[in-house]
Amino acid sequence: MKRYFYFILFLSLMLNIQLIVAQDKTPPDWRKLHYLSEEEMSLPVTNNLNFTETDPPEGDVRMVAEFEPMQAVLIRYPFGLPYILIAEMAEDIEVVTLVNSNTQANQVLNLYTQNGVNTDNCSFIIAPTDSYWTRDYGPWFVFDGNKQPGIVDFPYDRPRPNDNNVPGKVAQELGIELYGMNLVHTGGNMMVDGRGMAASTDLVYDENSMTPQQIQDKVEAYLGVTQYDVTIDPLGDYIKHIDCWGKYLSPDKILIGQVPQSDSRYADYESVANYFATTPSSYGYPYEVYRVFTPGGFPTTPYTNSVILNDKVLVPLSGSQWDDEAIAVYEEAMPGYEIVGINWNNWENTDALHCRAKGIADLGMLFVDHRPVYGAIPYEDSVAISSKIIAYSGESLLADSLLVYYSINGSEYQTTSFDVTEEDEFVAYISGYEGGDTINYYVFAKDETGRRLKQPAMGAYDPHVFIVEQHQIAELTIMPDTLVYINEYAATLQLINQTSNAVVISAFEEDSYFVLPVAVDVPFTLEPGESIEVEVEIQSGVLYDPITFVYEEIQVVTNIGTYNVTLEINIDLISNLADKKQIRANVYPNPFGQVLNISLNLPSAAPVSILLTDLSGRVLETISNAQLNAGEHQFEIKAELSDGMYFLKIMQGKQQKIVKVIKR
Repeated sequence: MKRYFYFILFLSLMLNIQLIVAQDKTPPDWRKLHYLSEEEMSLPVTNNLNFTETDPPEGDVRMVAEFEPMQAVLIRYPFGLPYILIAEMAEDIEVVTLVNSNTQANQVLNLYTQNGVNTDNCSFIIAPTDSYWTRDYGPWFVFDGNKQPGIVDFPYDRPRPNDNNVPGKVAQELGIELYGMNLVHTGGNMMVDGRGMAASTDLVYDENSMTPQQIQDKVEAYLGVTQYDVTIDPLGDYIKHIDCWGKYLSPDKILIGQVPQSDSRYADYESVANYFATTPSSYGYPYEVYRVFTPGGFPTTPYTNSVILNDKVLVPLSGSQWDDEAIAVYEEAMPGYEIVGINWNNWENTDALHCRAKGIADLGMLFVDHRPVYGAIPYEDSVAISSKIIAYSGESLLADSLLVYYSINGSEYQTTSFDVTEEDEFVAYISGYEGGDTINYYVFAKDETGRRLKQPAMGAYDPHVFIVEQHQIAELTIMPDTLVYINEYAATLQLINQTSNAVVISAFEEDSYFVLPVAVDVPFTLEPGESIEVEVEIQSGVLYDPITFVYEEIQVVTNIGTYNVTLEINIDLISNLADKKQIRANVYPNPFGQVLNISLNLPSAAPVSILLTDLSGRVLETISNAQLNAGEHQFEIKAELSDGMYFLKIMQGKQQKIVKVIKR
């Protein structure tokens, strides 16, 4: 699905009027625009550029998101970053520094040593540069349809030939393919979710002589972006980079700046936030929008201009009164991550940490793409969890480490295993819950390189969640589905109404050579939650082939359908059918409220004892203890009983029938 983000014409016109007025009053600040000098602003973007477009990557392309696994981070010397930040990054990831010579590399290495940077995690690429904004001109990482990594280059929207050559230098250093997409762009104005969705401001329209559809076609072919949300720029500060006010935190979370209601930009910020709050993410439901107060001014508040490096989030701070609140927002939005504030007095509101550092994707990463089960879902015995799992390393996935971790109503997490359905596609099933239960879960994968990955990234700290609706049963439950006659001529069928409506049983029909009397009057009604035990008796037969069992059927006819019940009859019983004397009894409703009915059918006169007992066998009431004539007899129990389980004992001579009954 291709989608563009347009606001109401009136709002767009008003924004343009505001910008025109602002431009009339105040000349653009070249520093906020990431220009090296005011003179550079007058140079055309195409100046000194010799860009060649290539064919796009083969097959289904996927651009890597910032929050996916990174093997390194790219910065440039001379620095636009404090050493405390470089040291923080080098604690647990490789820091790759762009330098113009080996001599400069040695110089930087000494500076790192002097400033407490872990030089074991430092390396260099010899590549001349014009500026330190590696985010803007740095490489965009993709995987093609053959699972091979590559870099997509683009004409950088500044007249800096050295910076514009950096993606090719990085591709050469990493030994991966370089693709050229002839679309003027900048990294600060592109964020992607790694699953085919991306967002930019309409700067991308301003800088290219193409239609929106032509731009969409470009990003789809080269980056695999099928939904491109091109927005207005609420910042209104000329640069129009999306990372100055917004940031994907995960495929279903986005951070948007916020300004006071008194700020002239307030309506624009709220419009953008509302758009994402009402637009489905790649997970199928709208983004969870987090807001961070970014009023600008001094001290600076560029809080959305942060960098995510694996499980660490580096946030620019400036000593503002809003710093603590910004950190708290990140902690709320990204539980389980290490949130690290980097306080420095050289950040700008439109140029901070994100602009000056660019992640280098893990070229052998694990990729898990599970589209979550969410919200309230209809009851089923199990829920399928489908996922794409790719090991870009080329090594095998570990079958016993492809798991879904799940928790029912906050209980301890348990696991269920994935099974492969086709290449890179897997399915697992969550079960063991009841209607109304809440399920938290996350997906886990591991490959033979030792790489491991969760979705969501922090697993149990931030799981996917869904609720199973109450079990809405639409059918009458009949147990068992087969009546077996081995040594006895009668068998009991239980009818249970677990639906939400009354069920009327109108007939028991036989498609059989047997007379099958059912000792209950029809029609009768089972209210929701009620059940009844029905005795089905075989009474006459015909000649059969010399086999062990005869199979017949009866039908239970109701207002919601007809149900078939199989009869499995031992043929040895048939020759003695005429001599049998069986007692037949039915008890209903069960469970019962105030009255329990007993229907008794005697084939001949006999003394019959009917007793109601508790679970220990203590007799609570004698319903009958007398000689009864052949035929039908009806009894009622109206005893004052507590809710619970009881037994009804019906005895005729040596025959004894015990029925479990429930009072509620």
